[in-house]
Amino acid sequence: MAIYQSMQRVRFSSPDGYAKFKLIFGEVRHQLKQLPGFMHLTWWVHPQDPTWYNEISIWTSLEALKDWHMNTYHKNAKEWAVRSGAIMEDIITNFELKSTRLIRVCPCCANITDQPYELKCEQQVLAQPCPKCGFSFPVMPETPDSTAVFKDIHD
Repeated sequence: MAIYQSMQRVRFSSPDGYAKFKLIFGEVRHQLKQLPGFMHLTWWVHPQDPTWYNEISIWTSLEALKDWHMNTYHKNAKEWAVRSGAIMEDIITNFELKSTRLIRVCPCCANITDQPYELKCEQQVLAQPCPKCGFSFPVMPETPDSTAVFKDIHD
């Protein structure tokens, strides 16, 4: 099964523009979790330029990704952000993912693992401890104010 990734780089017109955008997109995590084909979304500020924000979303099909871009909630929120001047630029790039690997080095026993895995089970795989000593690797949790949304932990 192919996996699709959408990467967006968004430049806001001002910190106030970003604050307004967050209000409009406040329900995005609930919207995404309802959509067939949604897997994961992460949003973060660019470390060298705080006017740039980066988003990665992962989907089970190109159709699911297109459905999100055509979704009424998404279209209206984006349209508002553009018309209000909150967004200055939005660069969208879509990719087809061919494979996923997890490489880990345990900080306790130095055991190295390198394994392919199914991205649709990412959180389940990341929660697995070191097979040699049982060390629990940190896993980014989803919280109400986090910038990550994981559907596979809710299925």
